Amino acid sequence: MIFKVFFQENYTQAPVRERTNSLYIEAESVSDVRAKLIEHPYNIEYITPLTGSFLEYEQQRDGYKVVNG
Repeated sequence: MIFKVFFQENYTQAPVRERTNSLYIEAESVSDVRAKLIEHPYNIEYITPLTGSFLEYEQQRDGYKVVNG
């Protein structure tokens, strides 16, 4: 399953919408996503699974690229 992760680059940064980044990652569950990203200093705000038309919409965006934890 593909998940979209909203995060800040630095764990010490307070969440600010203008500095929020996102990435797409393939994982089995939300806890699997967190485990794959544990080595990165990200301040994860939100993780959402992408399925159906939501996934199709995201795949059409220019920034769509699935990363490997």
